Amino acid sequence: MGRASGTNLNYSSWQVPKVGKPADSIFKMKGLSKASVTRQRIGEEAEGQRIDNYLLRVCKGVPKSHVYRILRSGEVRVNSKRVGPEYRLQPGDEVRIPPLQLGAERKPAVPAGREYRIVHEDDGLLVVDKPSGMAVHGGSGVSFGVIEQLRRQRPQARFLELAHRLDRETSGLLLIAKKRSALTALHGMFRAGRIEKRYLALVKGRWREPLRHVKLALRKFLTDEGERRVSVSEDGKAAHSIVRLIARWENFSLLEVELETGRTHQIRVHLAHLGYPICGDDKYGDFALNKALQKQGLGRMFLHAAKLTLEHPATAEKLDLAAALPEELLAFLRRIEENEKREYGTELPFGGV
Repeated sequence: MGRASGTNLNYSSWQVPKVGKPADSIFKMKGLSKASVTRQRIGEEAEGQRIDNYLLRVCKGVPKSHVYRILRSGEVRVNSKRVGPEYRLQPGDEVRIPPLQLGAERKPAVPAGREYRIVHEDDGLLVVDKPSGMAVHGGSGVSFGVIEQLRRQRPQARFLELAHRLDRETSGLLLIAKKRSALTALHGMFRAGRIEKRYLALVKGRWREPLRHVKLALRKFLTDEGERRVSVSEDGKAAHSIVRLIARWENFSLLEVELETGRTHQIRVHLAHLGYPICGDDKYGDFALNKALQKQGLGRMFLHAAKLTLEHPATAEKLDLAAALPEELLAFLRRIEENEKREYGTELPFGGV
């Protein structure tokens, strides 16, 4: 794929992806009852999944401890036989689920929410253009995210699972599997570095190098307030970002960042550590600058998952997927272009020359 090439992609030729059919989304309890025994026939959507993970997925509202208790006690049977939590399901298996104990706390109902722009969809994959400010899944103080809303919108879907993650503040391409076989294959492709991920980021300062390989190990830690953070550390996990300069003005630079590894907050921490924090980043950015930028119209982090290139996990067809910059980011680039002299770059995402 020419990963080390200094050639920039021609962003000025991008077209906004067409809006697909309204997302329709997913998981109901499949008739599970808290008062009687339920029997579930396993289809290909659960092939190879561990029985404990399957139960945790379909038994919404049931405490995790209760799920493992009924497994240990033998109340859960597969084809009339006791199984351990490590048993992997096969198509045609019949799972006996005993009466369930619902937790005392009920999670709020997931709203159908907005219809996400569909960039690509087929029998195995769904790719949506995620807006900034929306978590990809519930948890950590968030009741629901994109995946829960898609399941709510598509009640007929038998399987929908995230193949990777995007930060809540990041917009752009989000890859979702519609079959377990596709999910397993995609995870393997991500681990092997066979999926190319490119982001656009606007940073503070004047980035000089047309091409730079950033190899700085990253370590996760918790703040005194219990918030997750990441820092550059020699004892961290290896992280590799390829940074290409798209445009540079007097006070800002527009960068394309290709991820060779997928560590938490990798782009944000790498760029901030080098002295080029992403504009609008409320965790690693320049907070005084962010406040000033808000008054100038930038009310979010300027980081966008712009391109994905991969082979389809089922057909091996090459997929080149793109999500154009959201209008609020384009508008801010136009503002910079009007107020500052451009020192580098002839082709911009909004067609400026």
